[in-house]
Amino acid sequence: MRGSKTTCLSGSFWQFLNYETPKMMVVKNRNLGTIYRFVQLLIIIYFVWYVFIIQKGYQARETGPESSVITKVKGISTSEVPGLGEKVWDVAEYVKPPEGGSVFTIITRTESTTLQTLRTCPESSSAPGSNCSSSGDCPNGEMHMLGNGQKTGRCVHLDNKTERTCEIFGWCPVEDRSVLSESLQKFVPEFTILIKNNIHFPQFRFSKGNIEENKDDYLKMCSFHPVTDLYCPIFKLGFIVQEAGENFTELAEKGGVIGVVINWNCNLDLDSSQCNPQYSFRRLDPRNSKASSGYNYRFAKYYRQNGSESRILIKAYGIRIDVIVHGEAGKFSLIPTIINLATALTSIGVGSFLCDWILLTFMNKNEVYSDRKFDKVWKNQDKSKTSGTSCTDISTQESSPVETSNGIQL
Repeated sequence: MRGSKTTCLSGSFWQFLNYETPKMMVVKNRNLGTIYRFVQLLIIIYFVWYVFIIQKGYQARETGPESSVITKVKGISTSEVPGLGEKVWDVAEYVKPPEGGSVFTIITRTESTTLQTLRTCPESSSAPGSNCSSSGDCPNGEMHMLGNGQKTGRCVHLDNKTERTCEIFGWCPVEDRSVLSESLQKFVPEFTILIKNNIHFPQFRFSKGNIEENKDDYLKMCSFHPVTDLYCPIFKLGFIVQEAGENFTELAEKGGVIGVVINWNCNLDLDSSQCNPQYSFRRLDPRNSKASSGYNYRFAKYYRQNGSESRILIKAYGIRIDVIVHGEAGKFSLIPTIINLATALTSIGVGSFLCDWILLTFMNKNEVYSDRKFDKVWKNQDKSKTSGTSCTDISTQESSPVETSNGIQL
């Protein structure tokens, strides 16, 4: 009994080392053969043309390069100040912030409230909860987050002597009471913007910049052109707005956000001179939205006069520039090449699967093809080829057929 079990285990072990191969069956049907070759052709075209040529499936890829951006604006403009005459604006005044980062604003129009001091005055009629008919409508010490100061508990007349609002303690006069408007649009389109960008792909140890470094004083005499001066990243503001498809006068009036997109798509299997920046420009804020269109912000200039602190509140409208850098680099690598080749060879087998399904589902008349495709072998027939040692009860297996696909298991 023990010897029978040992022989059975030994036989199972050696069966594990058997080699199995599918049985080939040739079906002489031109329609089915045409489908089979057509599916194979589509798969080959997909992998050769799209995967390897378009997507460069033989390369290792790296996206999101390390990037630095330095900007510098140059130019002067003038504005007409009511009652004061002409004023000259230089870079120190109209560029905010002045550090030269990837996000900055060029002021195109301002609304200034001058000579504000900390005292009491009527609240603006446009502020929420400011209108009143009596002092009871103005609780002392109350402040509204959209207002301009703290209520004093008094209801006072505005300058027109008819409308009444709550009195507040804050920076007076309030913003909408005495505003001076100035426009810089006359010379703003001629302002120049230098955008210096350097990128680095750490996986491939590749670095490059968007400025021609081998020519002395190159930046002093050039301006950007996509063909002749690609490595002179000096852009006129009017050119940027035009390329973004915007009207400069309308944009300067209400302000807006323009994106300068620098895209580095580098095939590092080629010479480094083939890795070049590509520039595109588009407006980022909603153009036609009544609630959020445009761009503006407020800041103040403080000074002391006669021992008291005063300020000028400035509401600035401007064109905000966002420099956005994208990039992707690729270089030949054996691992993705092997993976994609193996995937391609495996995918070719889809044609066989499809044709087998068509053969057995739609063309299997009188089960002619299935009888050829599948062989049935009884286990008691296999016993005659063994050494005579039984590992299972033959009486329970004689009526159990084994159906094998594409071959006979012996």
